[in-house]
Amino acid sequence: QVQLVESGGGLAQAGGSLRLSCAASGSIFSIITMGWYRQNPGKQRELVATITNNGSTNYADSVKGRFTLSRDNAKNTVYLQMNTLKPEDTAAYYCNADRILYRSGTCPFQRWGYDYWGQGTQVTVSS
Repeated sequence: QVQLVESGGGLAQAGGSLRLSCAASGSIFSIITMGWYRQNPGKQRELVATITNNGSTNYADSVKGRFTLSRDNAKNTVYLQMNTLKPEDTAAYYCNADRILYRSGTCPFQRWGYDYWGQGTQVTVSS
């Protein structure tokens, strides 16, 4: 069973910084894509940033130049460094992992899993 555990988040002032971490646990061989999405009440979940296992990144225009997503493949962990925070960055942030090759207890013993989500962590930026 694959699980995503998020940490970080909290309250920051505008212009400040926060760091989010997300670790995938389970009998994992590899994860193709990991990233972060965010959502406010009544709105659709939106992309923040993603990173592939070869280091290719994709950022939402609204966070380019302010947020940096990095990854430790050996630990199946991603880190989102958020700098120069703005009040509009306030949201629940969700970790996502897609296309995970993991060990299964039944045949076939290697399986692909898709679109896993963490429980979410709140980021609040005050003006």
